[in-house]
Amino acid sequence: MDSKQPPPPPGYNQPPGYGQPSGYSQPPPPPGYPGSTVVVTQPVHMNPYMFREFGVQMQCPQCQATITTSTRYEVGTLTWVACFVIAVVGCWLGCCLIPFCVDGCKDVIHSCPNCKQDVGRYNRM
Repeated sequence: MDSKQPPPPPGYNQPPGYGQPSGYSQPPPPPGYPGSTVVVTQPVHMNPYMFREFGVQMQCPQCQATITTSTRYEVGTLTWVACFVIAVVGCWLGCCLIPFCVDGCKDVIHSCPNCKQDVGRYNRM
């Protein structure tokens, strides 16, 4: 029998970097080389407060004072939904307006007692 070896597969006898994009054949920079700097920033979480029905102690973002928010009520989505549900049920002779008189159906607006700016809102729906 003849001990003939098969030829090597193509590509093994090619010079280094042959057939690769031009940026891949360069050696890596030595350790300690002043290269590019990567800056990572964290997202800013603006409102960590849970606004509910009562005032919240916080620092006002506008006037920077430490405050307990004052609250007021405004008509919101839940108020209108309750009005329409009451009207559909059959209480349309003025009874459907009751949600507009009940603070428990309205949204709560939190404001700074110093600068009077709105700082938060509690939407019931």
